[in-house]
Amino acid sequence: MDVLWISIGAALAIVGSALATAWAQSRIGAAAAAALAEKPELRTTAVLMVAIPETMVILGFVIAVLIVLKGG
Repeated sequence: MDVLWISIGAALAIVGSALATAWAQSRIGAAAAAALAEKPELRTTAVLMVAIPETMVILGFVIAVLIVLKGG
């Protein structure tokens, strides 16, 4: 039974961070497209802003690994 809860906790860590990243990127992507239509010189900033939320998924994966390793 312990393994079940450890697996569910690790899965929730990844799913939660992935959904949050998807939501953030959808908002940033739309705003970046509108900004690039007006000022094409902002493309570096737009790429950085889209890439920053990806760290949430990486951190969610790290937390999931820690949960699995701590659980045994």
